[in-house]
Amino acid sequence: MLHTAGGVVGGDLLSTDIQLQARSHVVLTTASANKIYRSNGREARQTIQIRVEPDAILEWLPQETIVFNQAIYRQDLTVELSPGASWLGWEITRFGRSARGETFVAGDWRSQTQVYRQGRPLWIDRQWLPGCPDTWHSPHGLAGCPVVGSFAWVGQAVTTELVAQARTLGQNQQGTGVTRLQQGMLCRYRGHSSREARQWFTQVWNLIRQAAWNRRACPPRVWQIF
Repeated sequence: MLHTAGGVVGGDLLSTDIQLQARSHVVLTTASANKIYRSNGREARQTIQIRVEPDAILEWLPQETIVFNQAIYRQDLTVELSPGASWLGWEITRFGRSARGETFVAGDWRSQTQVYRQGRPLWIDRQWLPGCPDTWHSPHGLAGCPVVGSFAWVGQAVTTELVAQARTLGQNQQGTGVTRLQQGMLCRYRGHSSREARQWFTQVWNLIRQAAWNRRACPPRVWQIF
């Protein structure tokens, strides 16, 4: 998917509608990182509506989002799964332009992901990070870590063995965790490297692909080599 503007500024509204037909299988990514620029006081917003028809599979793997200091941004992603359908997706966010020494100490970031099957909630995740020094340094906030990530697979039962394998893949990295959902699995990352987050998420993605569909993961060529 392409976003030709090259970034998002205050007042922008991006809206994306995705629908997979029955028994289709799609890997969808973005061509580059999404940049959320410093706001002029107005909120920038992105809404993504996804519908996955019966027995279809969507792997939603966008590249990272970079939230500049003083940005005001909200993202809402809603997935509606039909019977037999499943959704796998991740979100990797970098707060501040770390290479310049910038931290996210002013602004506002919100992200909401909701996954339903026939109107019944399977997973709802709401995150909010107000930009201020307290949340940047607090152990209940970023703890000085500029990168956070979430990886979820929803719509299919997951074995305890698969969860244990995902934990093993991330055991050499601090700030990782894996949770078994009622119909799926959730991985969390908090650290200093978006590359490290994507490496772990890609390993888990490959693990799930082989266990569920007997296929190895094939990273899109638009991703940077890592």
